[in-house]
Amino acid sequence: MAEDKPALSKVEGKPEEKKEVKAVDNIVTSKHSIKIGGKTIKYSVTAGTMVLKEESADRDKEAEGEKPKAQVFFVAYTKDGVADSAKRPLTFSFNGGPGSSSVWLHLGVLGPRRVLMKNDGDLPKPPFQLKDNEYSILDETDLVFIDPMNTGYTRPVEGVAPKQWHGFKKDIELVGDFIRLYATRYNRWLSPKFLIGESYGTTRASGLSGYLQERHGMYLNGLMLISAVLDFTTIDFNVNNDLPYIMFLPGYTATAWYHDALKPHRPLQDWLKDAEEFALGDYAKALHKGDSLTKEERADIVKRTAYFTGISEQFIERSNLRINDQHYFKELLRERGLTVGRLDSRLIGRDRLGVTEHAEYDPLLTNIMGPYTAAFYDYIRRELKFESDLPYEILSGFVHPWSYKEFENAYVNVAETLRSAMTYNPYLKVYVANGYYDLGTPYFATEYTFNHLGLDESLRGNVTMGYYEAGHMMYIHIPSLKQMKKDLAAFIKDSA
Repeated sequence: MAEDKPALSKVEGKPEEKKEVKAVDNIVTSKHSIKIGGKTIKYSVTAGTMVLKEESADRDKEAEGEKPKAQVFFVAYTKDGVADSAKRPLTFSFNGGPGSSSVWLHLGVLGPRRVLMKNDGDLPKPPFQLKDNEYSILDETDLVFIDPMNTGYTRPVEGVAPKQWHGFKKDIELVGDFIRLYATRYNRWLSPKFLIGESYGTTRASGLSGYLQERHGMYLNGLMLISAVLDFTTIDFNVNNDLPYIMFLPGYTATAWYHDALKPHRPLQDWLKDAEEFALGDYAKALHKGDSLTKEERADIVKRTAYFTGISEQFIERSNLRINDQHYFKELLRERGLTVGRLDSRLIGRDRLGVTEHAEYDPLLTNIMGPYTAAFYDYIRRELKFESDLPYEILSGFVHPWSYKEFENAYVNVAETLRSAMTYNPYLKVYVANGYYDLGTPYFATEYTFNHLGLDESLRGNVTMGYYEAGHMMYIHIPSLKQMKKDLAAFIKDSA
């Protein structure tokens, strides 16, 4: 095989020198105003990429100094005219995936601009629109939206492989190191500080509560966890793990209730109370007993499971009493030729074939992808004046496979990290937002996780739960968005 040789200059006949591309910050600032709660708020937006560096592994080589490693994209909103920023709360926000940009919380609920959806979260007719968000929490806190590696416009610097950040631990380090750098550069170390994450972003936020304390000495005032998953044992359907079947059952009840598949007609809360009692009681006992159930006991459980889920007794019997979430999405409305959504089971899909085992798509994702993508691309250039020809990775597939090597031979679980952080910092408070129709991170599984957190009794009051009659992204439902604004604002005031 021929040896690779450097290219020769046509003029001098010498090897061309490779020019080093320096990684530099690329940040723009703009001024805006919005009316929230009848009051006009003037604010500045700082948007762009900030270069993160790492110290040389060999500290004796002073000439090497700090090496650039990543260019992290962020959008920050700060209220103008604040005399003392140390008294102004600061909230760092991100979504989940892993592989999701921060666009959903940014343009869905928290920021001063939001994507216009139909009131129940259905897809509006294109072209799509962006409007002032009268439910933004910018009146209560400054906001910084962060895109993890290979999401949004965040990329590694030239010559650095991104794969190292495609995993649980390094992802937390990247976001945590950015938070430290932002707080340092913008002089916000004395501000009350909050994190808000959604879905896997709640896993990240809980991990960050420990990392920021232990690595950077940054103690937080609060975490806001939207559609939380801290203990993956509660949502990972496996042959040797019965817990998810128990945890999902009340969510199935809520879904069946919404689609009028339960009889008799009575309020949702009445159904949920009975479903929760059944799930933790006779249903859980039956699954634990396994094949030792008598025929009479099994027949009783089959009948009652059908009663609470809207699924036929025949299907439950064939499923060995255990309803997999993927099967439920397809089975509940099979006779109507419809499927229900995973992330918002109020929404319905229409598959090509009615005989398949799994739904073809999640109607929440298809409803939001177009409007949020178009709105962000227009917003970032037209209003915020940040320009990049890179694709803004809304939901990136480049981060997979995602590494959970820290949890080899175990389920992912950051609940203990959160417990420790709250124990070391007893002023740390947590707000958890749950959607009744979320079958991705069901509310009952979240309750189970926090009921098994192991917090000292004196700290249990630091956790507050909120519930919304919508799904995973409950803010696409306008009544839930209105309530969410009140809940988040109250939490920040109470915790700052």
